[in-house]
Amino acid sequence: MNNKKIRWGIIGLGNIANKFATDLASIENAQLVAVASRNQQKAAEFAVRHNSKKAYNSYEKLAKDTEVDAVYIATPHSFHKAHALLCLQHKKAVLCEKPFAMNLQEVTEMIAVAKENNSLLMEALWTFFLPHFTYVLELVKNEKFGKLKKLEADFGFFTEFDETNRLFKKEVGGGSLLDIGIYPIFLALASLGKPDAIDASATFFENGADASCALIFHYEKATAILKSTLLEETKTEAVFTFDTAVVKINRQFHQPSSVVIIQNKKEEIINFDCRTIGYTYEIEHFNQLLRENKKESTLLTFDFSKSIIKTLDKVREIIGLTYVC
Repeated sequence: MNNKKIRWGIIGLGNIANKFATDLASIENAQLVAVASRNQQKAAEFAVRHNSKKAYNSYEKLAKDTEVDAVYIATPHSFHKAHALLCLQHKKAVLCEKPFAMNLQEVTEMIAVAKENNSLLMEALWTFFLPHFTYVLELVKNEKFGKLKKLEADFGFFTEFDETNRLFKKEVGGGSLLDIGIYPIFLALASLGKPDAIDASATFFENGADASCALIFHYEKATAILKSTLLEETKTEAVFTFDTAVVKINRQFHQPSSVVIIQNKKEEIINFDCRTIGYTYEIEHFNQLLRENKKESTLLTFDFSKSIIKTLDKVREIIGLTYVC
């Protein structure tokens, strides 16, 4: 069973799906067998590019395909719940892009349906499985440099506003918070846990989507200063200040990167070799869960995914950001 080939399908064939499929091709005992888009030509072109033998113009057809073991969902945020439920109800294992869904109610329903159908479900938060991140998280847990006192993390880039671009469409969950703000928030929750209090402010585009978010998470003995923005390029770094050292994940902290340890005015740079884009780590973890007949990740648990979405819901409440779902 440890060598069982996992046969994958992909729903939603945008930029991230292309990266995922590229890395999937490098993994032993895993194969892309089907892809689906509402546009048949797009599906066919994607299938040719990534050697998928089937290209559907219907998500339902892919969900019903008996040759598909697992489905990667990379559609816009507002469709995650519907597409996850579709696949789960057809007994498929589901790896669903972040954010898991639009709010806690949707995430709770997805988890319930996964349990009802005895199917594996996991949020695709790839950073969680990258070697540089697991290394830093271990430093936090074992307190090698003492307690973590402060986290500073940002994620920002500039793209000309285009109301037809998914990134800016409020109705599909576009805006900085759900798209990129989730990464700094995830860092804080993974390293410091649930905050005692949150300060948050935001700016908005004319269509109501958030353009930027500035957050402060307050803990009893620590602080997390977080930022996301679609208005400017930022360093997109993560700086962890401990009692006796500063540890920095270099640009771009959410993808394969290097780590700098600053202690006693000396710097040590640690490089992490990654021969792929970086999606291989979460794919291999998911494949192994499926081979072992697990229904929930032992690392990125349902409780942690619920913690993320609860925090996003709370931030939205503070800044006055609502979606019609």
